[in-house]
Amino acid sequence: MASNHDETARVPLLGLVGGGLGFVLFQATFGFAGSFRAALEQRDFSGFRAQALALALTSAVFFPLLAQGNVFGLALAGFVTPIGVSFVIGAVLFGAGMQIGGGCASGTLFALGGGNARLVMTLAFFVFGSAVGAAHLGFWWPLPRWNSGTMQDWLGWPAALAVHLAIFGAVMRAIPAPSPTRRRPSLRSLVLEPWPLAWGAFGLAAMSVATLLLAGRPWGETAGFTLWGSKIAGAIGFDPGSWPYWQGQQASLSASLFADITSVMDFGIVAGAMLAAGLSARFAVRSGGGARAWLAAALGGFLMGYGARLSDGCNIGAYFSALASGSLSGWVWVAAAFLGSIIGLRLRPIFGLA
Repeated sequence: MASNHDETARVPLLGLVGGGLGFVLFQATFGFAGSFRAALEQRDFSGFRAQALALALTSAVFFPLLAQGNVFGLALAGFVTPIGVSFVIGAVLFGAGMQIGGGCASGTLFALGGGNARLVMTLAFFVFGSAVGAAHLGFWWPLPRWNSGTMQDWLGWPAALAVHLAIFGAVMRAIPAPSPTRRRPSLRSLVLEPWPLAWGAFGLAAMSVATLLLAGRPWGETAGFTLWGSKIAGAIGFDPGSWPYWQGQQASLSASLFADITSVMDFGIVAGAMLAAGLSARFAVRSGGGARAWLAAALGGFLMGYGARLSDGCNIGAYFSALASGSLSGWVWVAAAFLGSIIGLRLRPIFGLA
């Protein structure tokens, strides 16, 4: 088992990994909410092609590592979530929220780092919705659910990986590749110029593997938001330690945010995106629209926060990292989020959003 000293040393390293994620997300404009919107409105599935590439690369490393169970004395575990009523409802709410709010969890953080001030409202209500969702889980958790497990449980990891790679390969073959670029990676292009989505896929895969090796579990984001919201709730007189979500982990509520791996990585994503925006001269503070757009940011943020708690994650934890872990719940989440995105897109005109 890893020592406390080892764990303390890993936190700043994971902050740097978060910075790398923010840098990659901004440089490649690797947004998940945008890929859902582009697919539904324009029949442009290039974002999902890039996600399939990133998932194939990540799964190829995750599956054997998770089967091994540990590395360098650090226990490894994937993200595996039961599928049930609350999970599906949460994914639908999240899908609607990310279209109304202007970004998903990762998109909110990297766009905020790029100077989009409206995402401050989205993030604030994301945190609020996460805390409210955590407080309500005593109602949602008893509803019917099925412990889905992973594809590895059914097939063993080699066969499960082959199936995953076949699925992701089929997605990439079915979606036309973007026009080939003659750019070759160089220090200048990596730092100063926007990236093709394929470069972003390789970067996200590398950072995801680094997260697993350092944290012992995949990349996630919204647990940090829940912690922030719960700490605020405690400061104003509520008792988040009594909420079912925090049973067995109340110590996190009294510990520093900088001791929480997810929070440190979230901070790193904003900082990494800000660095990328500054180096490439693309940092620009902008209001992001009028009063209705800010109202949409608040509503979208709340729906995402609440939905993420019901589905135990967002487009990263419940979708990307879940599928990279082999969890069957990841496929259900993306289908439910598509439904939610359809609803969210129909609501966007109410808020004056194109």
